[in-house]
Amino acid sequence: MLPQLIIDSAISNDVVLHDNDVLVIAQKVVSKAEGQARLLSDVTPSAKALVLARKTGKDPRIVELILQESDSVVRVSDGLIITESRLGIVMANAGIDQSNVDDGFVLLLPQDPDASAGAIRDYVKKCCNVDVGVVVADSIGRAWRNGTVGHAIGVAGTSALLDLRGHADLHGRELRVTQVAIADEIAAAASMLMGQAAEGKPVVLIRGFTNLRGNTGARALLRAREFDLFR
Repeated sequence: MLPQLIIDSAISNDVVLHDNDVLVIAQKVVSKAEGQARLLSDVTPSAKALVLARKTGKDPRIVELILQESDSVVRVSDGLIITESRLGIVMANAGIDQSNVDDGFVLLLPQDPDASAGAIRDYVKKCCNVDVGVVVADSIGRAWRNGTVGHAIGVAGTSALLDLRGHADLHGRELRVTQVAIADEIAAAASMLMGQAAEGKPVVLIRGFTNLRGNTGARALLRAREFDLFR
């Protein structure tokens, strides 16, 4: 059980969890714990998947899973399919990944990452009597910059988004548009320690963060389609 493994690892490393700590957990271990691995030999591509596979050069079985995990296809290019995933996140290949997964398998995103974060938080609170925040982090590319960065797909016990509109800056000017993606910044910071390859560090403890309580979950970070200038 993933939450117990996290607690056991903390104990073995002489780490005592405190109230307001934030546990940042890699999406991949959450997905594995929740049985989100799929055996490609069990996947039968649809006609639409076969067409997209020819356009992109991707395995048609993976394309089929991408379509199943997506609400819509946003862009297609050689080797890449950008979709709006069933979680509402615009991302490459609906978040489906083959890295650090057994041969012949792919890994899907958790069914409900906010619920996953909440369940881990509740378990830690019950077992350790501490109130922690939990962020489920994944890596994502961005439309306007090279490279990947950590971002939050599941949040519990800490604010996902801090709205500073109406607050004043140093010169007393009222902020009109400023919102801070707190959970994404936490995920990005933790991602530097987790790494993106064979580091084997799926959980990062953040301590000393001024934990701003919130119950909005990661969906608060999603921009409404009418405000999305890239679609």
